[in-house]
Amino acid sequence: MTPLASAPEQEAHNVQLNDIALFVEVARRKSFSLAARALDMPTSTLSRRINQLEQAIGMRLINRNTRRLELTDAGSVYLQRCQGLIDEARLAHEQLLALSDRPKGRLSISMPYSLAIWLLPEALRGFTDQYPDLDCEFDLSMRSSSDSHGTPYDVILRFGRDQVDAGADVNAVVQEVQTLDSYLYASTEYLERHGEPRSPADLAQHQCLRTAIDEAYSHWNLHNGVSSMRVHVDGHVAGNNISVMGTLAGLGMGITRLPYCPALDPVIQRNSLHRVLPDWTVDPISVYALFPSNLLPAKTRAFMEFIMPMLRPAQENLAAA
Repeated sequence: MTPLASAPEQEAHNVQLNDIALFVEVARRKSFSLAARALDMPTSTLSRRINQLEQAIGMRLINRNTRRLELTDAGSVYLQRCQGLIDEARLAHEQLLALSDRPKGRLSISMPYSLAIWLLPEALRGFTDQYPDLDCEFDLSMRSSSDSHGTPYDVILRFGRDQVDAGADVNAVVQEVQTLDSYLYASTEYLERHGEPRSPADLAQHQCLRTAIDEAYSHWNLHNGVSSMRVHVDGHVAGNNISVMGTLAGLGMGITRLPYCPALDPVIQRNSLHRVLPDWTVDPISVYALFPSNLLPAKTRAFMEFIMPMLRPAQENLAAA
């Protein structure tokens, strides 16, 4: 730990909760400028307040001698002990506001481009109409969840558990949002030129649009409720964007696997896709959410509750009605 010049004991007693909250914001983002933007305050003011906090407790919390800020040992301990306190205080504040007001502030969300294409055109207008005091900020860059230290999000949505587990903060909470059945699709043009597969084994003779060319992604597991088959598939084109694969299938380039939910209907219709092997499904794909902690602010709960019906299969929506 790096001590500063000794501070009178009474100064430590005068540390303000607001200054601790400022430190937590800077420590989580590892950037004064990003934290200042989120807090809507000048960077110089934020730096001065953190310096005053360090002087008050008599200990250096942040090393500023590199391009990327790093916590000292004392800073790491302080963050670990304080961030839960700050989260609790913020949640208590928001819950009190919710008694008389709607969620407000900035809502920061990270999601795959494919999911955004399905959800946002329909959901975003309705959500902002319902919650006019919320400003929504979406990041579609697919940074790993480990990057959330530099750019924290209120929620990170990903396809597959491995996409949210990598580098997740120790306090983060991962939750399975929905499991989506997957079906095979192709365009009418493709099927007219190459014929329609009649059994899973026929897929070996077709161009299959996969998520990667690696051998690990060259097998599809198909199920019909009675039996299962593991089929080797091949093709000239692969990509990790489900929406783009749907577009390529619509251009007649092959058969692709798409998870299904009602929000995907416009994508299927827009690309004139026809379901292949309709009696068979492929391994389902799960949508996972990562939250910074188990204390969900009202704005995050509002967003998750709003999008959940759009991810549920139609029959689940009917049962819930």
